[in-house]
Amino acid sequence: MTRGKTTIYDIAAELQITPSTVSRALSDHPRISTKTKERVRRMAEQLNYQHNGIAAALRSGHTHIIGVILPTTDRSFFASLIRGIEQVAQAEGYNVMITQSHDQEDIEVSNVSALLKSQVDGIIASIARDTTDFTHYQELGKKKIPLVLCDRVTEISQASTVVIDDYLGAYRATEHLIQQGCRRIAHFAGKQHLNIYKYRLCGYRDALEAYGLAFQEELVLLSNLQFEDGQQLAQELLRKPELPDAIFAASDYSAMGAMQVLKANGKRIPEEVAIVGFANEPFCSFVEPALSSVNQSSVEMGQFAARALLKQVRHQGTSYQPHKTVLTPELIIRASSQKQK
Repeated sequence: MTRGKTTIYDIAAELQITPSTVSRALSDHPRISTKTKERVRRMAEQLNYQHNGIAAALRSGHTHIIGVILPTTDRSFFASLIRGIEQVAQAEGYNVMITQSHDQEDIEVSNVSALLKSQVDGIIASIARDTTDFTHYQELGKKKIPLVLCDRVTEISQASTVVIDDYLGAYRATEHLIQQGCRRIAHFAGKQHLNIYKYRLCGYRDALEAYGLAFQEELVLLSNLQFEDGQQLAQELLRKPELPDAIFAASDYSAMGAMQVLKANGKRIPEEVAIVGFANEPFCSFVEPALSSVNQSSVEMGQFAARALLKQVRHQGTSYQPHKTVLTPELIIRASSQKQK
């Protein structure tokens, strides 16, 4: 006769103790002695007992699972963000459930719904590029579901945020180009309803004004900042009567796309057009010339986001004040922007 799945009753019968004692021992209850806990754990291993996590979650009210919503996982920035989240979560006994919005609002809404159905203890999210209605996140706040927004954020009550200082990163990138002798600097900007791109545009503009250079609307080019967008924007710049002598791109991908087109059209980088990107993707060191970029400390951002979420989880049911964590960016200067040797 085939033996069925082992239960706490089987363990209790073997050890001649009550099922409730077995349950408490497996849950590391402080009222159960260390000796009894060890006996129960050894017998559980011998009988190949599988802990019922769902039942335990229903009893405790916690699944020890963190939900994560990201625009994509195929970029180094977001992959590193996940690594930072997992490092903290796993050290605290939590698992991580990852979903992707693919930068689409409807998918992001579905991601939130799916994670809630999975009874995650809280959610860490970076907002999709196409999201303009934040009701699905606002509802989390109303339901007292712990929420942390990172990188791409918006103002949501009860949500903590973790960001890089996008304004400062953009200011320093633009300032560097000015100090290299550039005077006509184009900016590849992202969707302005997303704070990160709004602040990067502000940093660019203020750096120009601080150095007495005019802010020119025609040199601000909006796009989705993909590689193909960078190619198209570079073609647009080549059609202008006067080519800019520098580009500050709000993403490395668009910067790389522009670099490819400019080189294909015989433009020397950085001698004729200096270029700085944003994110410090790994490929920045391998393109020719190597691409200057603003480092976003993505692993550290993920770690801060996980700590902030777990703090909310632990304070659930009590008064909790959300807070904003701002990390300091670092400008990594490489050959693509070094006109002054």
